[in-house]
Amino acid sequence: MKRNITFLIVLIFLLSFAPAAIAQQDAEADNSSSNSTLSMEDAATKVPQAESEEDKDAEMTLTLEECVQLGLKQNPTIIAARKSLLAAESDVKRQRGAFGAPVTTTYGYTHSDDQPRSGNVPADYQDKWAFKVNVSQPLFRGFELLSKYQKTKLQRASTEASLTNAELTLISKIQTSFLTLLQGRMEVKSKQDSVARLKSQLDVIQAFYQVGLRPRVDVLQAEVELANAEQDLLIAKNSVDSKSARLNTLLNLPIEKKVNYSGELTYLPFSMTLDQCIAKADKSRPDLEIARKAVEIAEKDVTIAESGFYPDVTADFNYGSSGGDPSVSKNKYNYQDRPDYWNVGANLNWQLFSWGQTYYDTKRAEDNVKKIKSEYDNTKLEASYEIKDQLLSLKAAADRIGVGRKSVEAGREGYRMAMARYQAQVSTNNEVLNAQSRLSDSEALLIQALSDYQVALAKLYVAMGDMNPSLKTN
Repeated sequence: MKRNITFLIVLIFLLSFAPAAIAQQDAEADNSSSNSTLSMEDAATKVPQAESEEDKDAEMTLTLEECVQLGLKQNPTIIAARKSLLAAESDVKRQRGAFGAPVTTTYGYTHSDDQPRSGNVPADYQDKWAFKVNVSQPLFRGFELLSKYQKTKLQRASTEASLTNAELTLISKIQTSFLTLLQGRMEVKSKQDSVARLKSQLDVIQAFYQVGLRPRVDVLQAEVELANAEQDLLIAKNSVDSKSARLNTLLNLPIEKKVNYSGELTYLPFSMTLDQCIAKADKSRPDLEIARKAVEIAEKDVTIAESGFYPDVTADFNYGSSGGDPSVSKNKYNYQDRPDYWNVGANLNWQLFSWGQTYYDTKRAEDNVKKIKSEYDNTKLEASYEIKDQLLSLKAAADRIGVGRKSVEAGREGYRMAMARYQAQVSTNNEVLNAQSRLSDSEALLIQALSDYQVALAKLYVAMGDMNPSLKTN
């Protein structure tokens, strides 16, 4: 008896843990299968992914190119645009099905309250079951079916261009946020240097004041300048945190996730001319492609409207049967002993007069084509202006970079000389503070110029319809 009880306890214990063990084995098998089926293309384009909750606080490193790839993979806006493209694909297949012959069936039951009066009609004529099938193949509908099918294909191409446009827009946002984040970090470094210089200056002034070589007002003035610099540093750090959170949002990462965005603001040469940029934009810009497809779609609408001037021609096949039971097999109502019937024929339906509806519908579609063509011309003009504007901004920022570097070099030398003169007791505290201010302003202008240059370069590539995640030039 005890042996049986022990056996039952062991059996229950094993059964309780069996489902968990099987689930764990299945999960391991799924993971192994998914890892083994990873294609070479996926492996080549793999970028760091969002981590699990337990790794939420772990730090990850992303370059500019990796940020763009990650954003294109998991940003909700891009995912929604891809779903729209899938819907457009389904719409093309749906419209293609309109060329086929629809099959319509009818199955019904009829009960009559009147008894038959003819002597040769069965007494139970009151109950009747009927089954009918119709196959109608459209032969000609005034080019309407073909035009609608071509229209859905154009709409699919337009949706694909819209996906590309959404990707370019996201790339522009990610690159701008990334570059302004690098700018903010450089500004923090510059302000930290400024605070360090002011602290050093304050130490020197306090030493002079303690031995009676400088008045108290110099100490107070240095303390005020240091406090202002520390406030500016705090504002710059807060700005960096805000820009980092914005970039996390664009990449669909947790907003508080710590990410090391790795990169630096540098000068990247760009050698394309205005005509080359416009020519590339004419081929690559998705909004121009969307505008071109809109014109073609409008022209298909004209053909669809003109279909009302033509007849509809269909070929039809009909089959029918009726009987006294649900199976429609016992045909007691057909007195020639024919259980069913069928026929084949062709039909032409032509609306000869519609009080001008078809004419004015066609006229409306033609006017719409002219309107969309004008909008396309305006889109081309705006694209050319955008490229010209970004080229000018790029050139201006490049000139400012050269001036800014010289200004920073002169500012550092001026500050060094001012400190040396102050320590030698041949200059005032105001001269040192002014030199420090000029150096900080020069560094800020250089940082702004570097940021403006790369932001203008990123926007220029987007204006040309060129996806360049790393902003590297050929």
